[in-house]
Amino acid sequence: WAHDSIPHTFPHHFHPHELTMASQTMMANNVACKATLSSRTASFNGATKAVMAPKRNVQKTQLMKTQAVLSANPIASEVSAQPLSKTVLSIILGGGAGSRLYPLTKERSKPAVPIGGAYRLIDVPMSNCFNSGISKIYVLTQFNSVSLNRHLARAYRQNSVGSEGFVEVLAATQTPTDKQWFQGTADAVRQYAWLLSDIKNKSIQDVVILSGDHLYRMDYSEFIRTHRTVGADITVSCLPMDDSRASDFGLMKIDDTGRIIAFSEKPEGDALKAMQVDTTILGLDAEKAKASPYIASMGIYVFKKAVLLDLLLKKYPTCNDFGSEILPFSCADLLVQAHLFADYWEDIGTIASFFEANLSLAKSPPKFEFYDANNPIYTSARFLPPARIQNCHLVDSIVSHGAIVEDCVIENAIVGIRARVDNGAVIKRAMVMGADFYESEEERKQMTADGKIPVGIGAGSTISNTIVDKNARIGKNCIITNAKGIQEEKNEAAGYYIRSGIITILRNAVIGDGTVI
Repeated sequence: WAHDSIPHTFPHHFHPHELTMASQTMMANNVACKATLSSRTASFNGATKAVMAPKRNVQKTQLMKTQAVLSANPIASEVSAQPLSKTVLSIILGGGAGSRLYPLTKERSKPAVPIGGAYRLIDVPMSNCFNSGISKIYVLTQFNSVSLNRHLARAYRQNSVGSEGFVEVLAATQTPTDKQWFQGTADAVRQYAWLLSDIKNKSIQDVVILSGDHLYRMDYSEFIRTHRTVGADITVSCLPMDDSRASDFGLMKIDDTGRIIAFSEKPEGDALKAMQVDTTILGLDAEKAKASPYIASMGIYVFKKAVLLDLLLKKYPTCNDFGSEILPFSCADLLVQAHLFADYWEDIGTIASFFEANLSLAKSPPKFEFYDANNPIYTSARFLPPARIQNCHLVDSIVSHGAIVEDCVIENAIVGIRARVDNGAVIKRAMVMGADFYESEEERKQMTADGKIPVGIGAGSTISNTIVDKNARIGKNCIITNAKGIQEEKNEAAGYYIRSGIITILRNAVIGDGTVI
């Protein structure tokens, strides 16, 4: 229950069939109580965790500097007092084919990929929206969207977002004016731009554009506060970046007010040095600013609704991407502002980054924490029993609800929902996603007697440096470790795939007894 963000304690008259309503009521109440910028700031400033203080100080410093540099906006206080649930709409982009995450995206879209044992990537931006008081959400999908649509329908029903909110999935489709699939981030929003002028969105002033495949926890109300206080046309959330990683990102250059004046996509050499900025302008202290003299775009934006429509439909009707086209072109004649996010953020774009981000969740302390009572990550309520662990050795691992692990060793690993790990198995530096269903003990015994392999990790098998996708069947005494250090291998016929030296056992794959990979 804790993983599904259901309250830990219930009144004595509470019944199991009320769990879904309780979970969704909690989410709706969370949206309602954080619906305004002022109430959200009060809640944020009242947090009891001492470790949050430095992050709040950075945000406060940034806001104070912005207000000191720019002249007061006479409309700012009036606009900021209006609830975000009424005036802000979020669009979450489902992404493309997810080729860099293949084979995890063979039968699902990137935002639907499981993470952390019990969640899906889409749960992160969805929960950030709810926790920030944003309850009007569109999710744009295109590739392998069946599982994503199913998850959204189960997890975020109408009564979870209040009477004024909604969560709607918009799939790529052909119309008399648009006969192609989404050609990029901007084109995806453009094809549904007519919805922004719909009667139910008439009160919307700002549109937040988000990605569905990032791992982070962010208070979007602070982001929108910066946007509205400055009076920006567009605000871009950015990360402070050091020399070692800067050339891997799209970088931005700002003036002494935090206004973005130039973009550069993955610069190197002299071009990289030219993108250095004074990040104290955005709130970093002198020491951190010296270590991180660059700011990188997170791919998260706030647009004034009228500005967004004008850019997509009139000024740049043929531009298909926000980051590489529309934003750089807009710097010259629009106020494009930077907003600093000085916390953990990871782009889950490759198998390697996905694997390491998951394993880091089990470290102590983790870089990203799912266990935050004030800002929970929501997901589908599955009503599963607690994990059953018998005579096991566990170190720095997460074992999700419904899992059954017996007489085994699990170290530095994620074990997902309904996962089964049999006696004598060794799981190290691995992610086992679990299963979508249970097999009874009678079914498992009968399958074994018939020479078939039950779902899960068989007895005596050793798994490391591996992602085991859902419903995989791994037999007894298998060794799946990539001991030879192979970096790339495509062997889907045999049920596995190797990318960046990491083995992925395919969804529904069957790996026979004694197999060595």
